[in-house]
Amino acid sequence: MKRSNKKTKKEIVICSSAAFYKQVIEVEEKLKKLGFKVTIPFVANKMKENRDFNVEHYKTWYKNSNDYKKKSLWMKQHYCEIVKGDIVLVLNYEKNGIAGYIGGATLSEMTLALHFGKKIYVLNPIPELLSYKEELYGTLPVILNGDLSLIK
Repeated sequence: MKRSNKKTKKEIVICSSAAFYKQVIEVEEKLKKLGFKVTIPFVANKMKENRDFNVEHYKTWYKNSNDYKKKSLWMKQHYCEIVKGDIVLVLNYEKNGIAGYIGGATLSEMTLALHFGKKIYVLNPIPELLSYKEELYGTLPVILNGDLSLIK
């Protein structure tokens, strides 16, 4: 059997707070230009399609607690993508006055990636003031300091 010399593209799964989904779309394009296959969260795709990046339009469970079923479904969908992918990239920017913010949902995605042996990259430094910083560091991420070209 003849082997193909064509190298398979690595798949990067982007994780971040929904507040950063506009940046997720921008980084998705940059990564594709670098030759990666990229998967972004379901809601980020919806926001891109609708050209509406107002998070409150999607987090309907604040007004209707029955909609937490949607949140649960979206989380499970993204977990499946993490398991299928090769690399997890966490996009962390300023939110609520915290530079490099990483929230609870993203931490859960990072721990899932750790469990399944995925390489984890974090775009910006992890904030030292977060009470769960040791859990973040415990996922053994590579901090990129803003340089996407360091992803291998």
